[in-house]
Amino acid sequence: MAMEYGQGYGQRGGPGAGFHGTAGRGAGGSDQGRRYRLPAALRAPVEARSLREFGYVLLSLPVSMLVFSYAVTLAVTGSALLVTFLGIPVLAVGLAGCRGFGVLERKMARGLLGVDVAEPEPVRARKSGAAAWMGAVLKSGTSWRHLLYSVLHLPWAVFSFLVAVIFWVYGWALLTYPLWFWLFPMYGGQDGLQLYGDETHRIYLDNPFEITVTALVGLLFTMATPWIVRALTLVDRVMVQGLLGPSRLATRVVELESDRGVVVDTAAADLRRIERDLHDGAQARLVALAMDLGLAREKLTEDPQAAARMVDEAHGEVKTALQELRDLARGIHPAVLTDRGLDAALSAVASRCAVPVQVEVDLVERPAAAIEGIAYFTVSELLQNVSKHARATGASVDVWRVEKRLMLQVADDGVGGADVGEGSGLAGLAGRLDAVDGILVVDSPVGGPTRVTAELPWRG
Repeated sequence: MAMEYGQGYGQRGGPGAGFHGTAGRGAGGSDQGRRYRLPAALRAPVEARSLREFGYVLLSLPVSMLVFSYAVTLAVTGSALLVTFLGIPVLAVGLAGCRGFGVLERKMARGLLGVDVAEPEPVRARKSGAAAWMGAVLKSGTSWRHLLYSVLHLPWAVFSFLVAVIFWVYGWALLTYPLWFWLFPMYGGQDGLQLYGDETHRIYLDNPFEITVTALVGLLFTMATPWIVRALTLVDRVMVQGLLGPSRLATRVVELESDRGVVVDTAAADLRRIERDLHDGAQARLVALAMDLGLAREKLTEDPQAAARMVDEAHGEVKTALQELRDLARGIHPAVLTDRGLDAALSAVASRCAVPVQVEVDLVERPAAAIEGIAYFTVSELLQNVSKHARATGASVDVWRVEKRLMLQVADDGVGGADVGEGSGLAGLAGRLDAVDGILVVDSPVGGPTRVTAELPWRG
């Protein structure tokens, strides 16, 4: 460490000379889906993701200043003019403008931070006209959340900008200090990086040891900066998703509308299946039975033995039709499920499976009837898949409760390869469960075994 008396430290702009080109290389292209030789801590400063996040912080400050000025100006002006009734249109225009700026903010977050923020619910006026539109804008919670974001984001944008720029600039400046120390003193006549100076003396970093330590400190700053910026942008992600996206209530309404459509479609499909089974099965068999009994009645006096054979055949047809009707009724809602619960009903289903099935039901009380029925049909369909496709030698069914959720698990030792793809039976089953806030998880590697876990709300 050298001490110089007299001439002041006049070098300016030096710290910037070396990190520009270094940061530019290696940052292009996608940083996902690759295998890196360097650990994440070393490659983070030049990764595309880090550069995008730093760019978001830089761009966010001027945008936030513009949005803040607009929002505060119109909000204050509109509030002051409310006594003259001119404040209502001013506030409405201000809120609509904040929603427009929200579109820009969501695009920035989507492009630079990778945050997929859904569009909020639009303004819906019940009547046409300017007054109805202004009323809808003022009543919309989304509009006020956009205004809140416009006001709150500026202080955070200023803080993020200062922290990110300071760490980024000083990190690269210190890291590249040996380079610009070698270049600039040749022209500026300086002894190194000035740490202290007054009228009588100056302190510089100018020997090899001090230069090396300075570069190592810069390396630590450079390696830490991407993670600091990432932590800063995490707050931006939360603010964008929480204030500029759809509200939880609106999201829930959309989910319920979708679930209602699934339930209606499922019910219609079940009705068509029942109608088809009745028409092609029991109804056709009963029509044939009526014809056979009519022929037997005609031959009763002419050929009693033939009539007796026909009556005997009709008796067999009646038994078959009754069995088909029982199976159909069991498919709608089995009586054993209503009377004795899941344990007995699933044991009955397991007894009809093509492979041995071990059933274990650990429930102290019964869930709601609707949930119980969905659980029954879920296990029934899964066991049918085991019989038809799994080529298994054994299977198991486990049912238990975890807090407010009913858990089902069907496992087999078959060939595996089950896929919840579009158009498959598992996809339809997953849709049915999703309609009641349920989840279906399939673990079925090729070669087996297969383990399907379903989760349903308890609703006891």
